[in-house]
Amino acid sequence: MNQYNYERKRWWIAVAAVAMQLCFGTVYAWSIFKKPMMAANGWSETQTQTAFMIYCTVFPLCVAIGGTLIDRIRPRIVGLAGGLMFGTGIILAGFANHLENLFLLYIVYGIIGAVGGGLGYVTPVATLIRWFPDKRGLVTGLAVMGYGAGSFIMGTFAPRIIINHGIATTFYLWGGLSIFIVLIAVMALENPPTEWIPSGFQPATGSISNVANSFTFTQAIKAPQWWLLWLIFLLTTSAGIGLISQLAPIAQEKMIAARAGAITAQQIQAIVIVSGTVVAAGAIFNGIGRLAWASLSDIIGRKSVFLLLFGTQAIGYMLLPQVTHILIFSVMACYLLACYGGILASMPAFAADDFGPAHIGKIYGMLFTACAVGGFFGPFLLAYIKEMTDSFTIALYIESGILMAGLLLTIVYRKPQLNMRSLS
Repeated sequence: MNQYNYERKRWWIAVAAVAMQLCFGTVYAWSIFKKPMMAANGWSETQTQTAFMIYCTVFPLCVAIGGTLIDRIRPRIVGLAGGLMFGTGIILAGFANHLENLFLLYIVYGIIGAVGGGLGYVTPVATLIRWFPDKRGLVTGLAVMGYGAGSFIMGTFAPRIIINHGIATTFYLWGGLSIFIVLIAVMALENPPTEWIPSGFQPATGSISNVANSFTFTQAIKAPQWWLLWLIFLLTTSAGIGLISQLAPIAQEKMIAARAGAITAQQIQAIVIVSGTVVAAGAIFNGIGRLAWASLSDIIGRKSVFLLLFGTQAIGYMLLPQVTHILIFSVMACYLLACYGGILASMPAFAADDFGPAHIGKIYGMLFTACAVGGFFGPFLLAYIKEMTDSFTIALYIESGILMAGLLLTIVYRKPQLNMRSLS
C-alpha cells in the first residue's frame, strides 16, 4: 500500500473510532434516568446512584485490561468484544427495570456494561495514537470527543422516549442500536505497519515518537511522573464524573427553586425535559472541549493546557452553588464539562509524548485505573452529601478543593528523562 492510501486509511479509521465512542459515551447521560427510575421503582438516591458508581469503578479497570490486550492482539477483536458486552449490558438493564430488580441492574449495567465499555473505549484511542504520531492531541481529542458527545444524543431523545414509552424500552433501544453501530465501525480498526510514519513528519522536541525509544510498562511505572499523572487523572475524574452524575437533578432543583408555589405534573414534565436539554448541551461542550483543548495542547504543550484547565475548573466549582438562574448554571456547567473533557482527551497524548507509543495501550490503560477511584468517589460524594444535607453545595466546594490539588500537582510535574529507562 502506498503512502497516499495509508493517509486515507488512517482518516477512515478515525471516523470509525468516533462512531464507536459515540455509542460508549452515552453512559454519561445516566443522570437523565435517575429520577424516573427512583419514581418508578421506589429506589433511593444512593441505591440508584450505586449502579453508576459500580460502572465508573469497573469501566476504568477494563480500560487497563483492554489496553494490555490491544498491545498483544488485534484491536478489532478487543473492540468487537467490547461492543457486544456493552450493548448486551444496556439491554439487560432494561430488563432489570422491567422486573424492578436493583441487584440485577448492578450486575448487568454496572459490571457487564462497564466491562464492554472499558474494552471498547480504549481500542480506538490506542489505535489512533499509533496511526497519528503527528497529531496525537487532535485525534485523541476527536476520538474521545465522540465519547463526550454520546450523551448529547441521549439527552436529546431519552427524556421523551422515557415519558412516552417507559424506562425499559429506552434501555432496549439504546443497547440494540449501540451493538449495531459498533459491529460496523469496529471492522475498520487495525494497527499501522511497524515502520510506517506519516509523510513529512518531524517529531516534536522532547516527545518520544518511535517504538525504539519508548518506555516499557515496567520502566514507566518506576518513573514518579507516571504516578503524578495517575493522581492528576484521579482528581479530575472525581470532579467531572461527580458533576455528570448529578447534572440533571441539580438543574431540576434550580428550576424548582426558581418557581413560587406548587408545581403541576405538566410543569414537572417540562422541567425533566429542560434538564435533559442541559445534559445534552453539557455533552456537546464535553465533546467540543475534548477536541479543542487536546488540539490546543499540540500547540502550547500538554502541561500548559492542564494548568489552564485545573485553575479555571477550581474557580467554577466554587461559584456553581451560588448560581440560581438556569441559563447561567447551564453555561457554567457546559464550560466545566468542556474542561473535564479536555483533560481526558489530552491525557493519552501526554502519556504518549512522555513514555512513547510502543506500549501506550498498557501504559495509558493502567493510568486509566485512576478513574476507577475517582469515578466511584465523585458520584458517591455528591449523592451522600445530598442525602445528608439536602444540598449539593458542600460537595461542590469539596470538588473545587480537589481541583486545586490537581493544579498544584501539575505545577510540580516534570517530563521524565530517557535515562530513566535504565531503572529497570
